[in-house]
Amino acid sequence: MTGRQLEAIEEVLLQEKPDWVLVYGDTNSTLAGALAAAKLHIPVAHVEAGLRSFNRKMPEEINRVLADHASNLLFTPTESAQENLAREGIECDKVIPVGDVMYDVALYYRDKALMPKGLIENGWVAQPFVLATVHRAENTDDEGRLMQILEGLGGCGLPVILPLHPRTRGSIQARGLGIPENILIIDPVGYLEMIWLEVNSSVIATDSGGVQKEAFFSGTPCVTLRDETEWVELVHLGVNVLVGADAGKISAAIKSSKKFDGVESPYGDGHAAEKIVRALVASRGS
Repeated sequence: MTGRQLEAIEEVLLQEKPDWVLVYGDTNSTLAGALAAAKLHIPVAHVEAGLRSFNRKMPEEINRVLADHASNLLFTPTESAQENLAREGIECDKVIPVGDVMYDVALYYRDKALMPKGLIENGWVAQPFVLATVHRAENTDDEGRLMQILEGLGGCGLPVILPLHPRTRGSIQARGLGIPENILIIDPVGYLEMIWLEVNSSVIATDSGGVQKEAFFSGTPCVTLRDETEWVELVHLGVNVLVGADAGKISAAIKSSKKFDGVESPYGDGHAAEKIVRALVASRGS
């Protein structure tokens, strides 16, 4: 996948001759874009730079490390991200703290959330519920972990809404795993619908990095179905708890979670995108 993307992106860059290539996050396309640009001597800027889970078994970790070290400008969302880059010897003049662009987006769209279509028709009734998402290979490809997660959600004492990722659906079906009665499976939802679910849920259980942050933006406690997280600030603030794939810990964490407010955001002031644009314009001028 990454090789095919690199080849195709290179064709676009040769045709368009951009002044900068801006890559985001830690996906395969992030790495492909950074490598293609670097090989063509086009400056690379990495948004959401400096994140580390320190788990090299995760493909995302490899992507983000290589993208950072191929970049000319690194826009960091948090103080810990800056510290990670400093420890890796990346020159400080390349690193620009801007905050998190996801926080910008959350502030802009928080009043535009939409209730997912067909939710009531699928059997949901207005009541406290858990929002769950499970998609990471470490959980979906390991039958034991997936079974523990389903068991933990099943024993949490609340209805669970689970927008089911295709990878997870395929894994459940291939292994013939049963779904606990309190879990309502729905199709994947769009961004505005996801915001509605995050804001209206009592607690979020997820293995997604992005959803961990969106939970914080929504004032909803998060139970993270992983053994580590890039967003260590949320754990330190006490609004996110790591439980791995342990059924007992999952159920207990969900039962003990409570909504919160008044917690200062570690992700900037909601103007990260503007700071990124100003930095790119200034760098071009120099």
